[in-house]
Amino acid sequence: MTLSGIAKMPNRHGWSHQMPARRALERDEESIAGWVKKTWPQVEAPRRRSGPISCSRTRPASR
Repeated sequence: MTLSGIAKMPNRHGWSHQMPARRALERDEESIAGWVKKTWPQVEAPRRRSGPISCSRTRPASR
């Protein structure tokens, strides 16, 4: 099966995405904000370098 076929299977059976009606009472916004500042930068993938690059495999010195 293809990925798109697998993704369409729940809809064929009448299922839908589940979304919570409201946020959890136990949610700690301060803790979440701290995690985003401290941990997320380490988890996030490094960004690509900007600038001109060469995709040529015949000229490795130009990469």
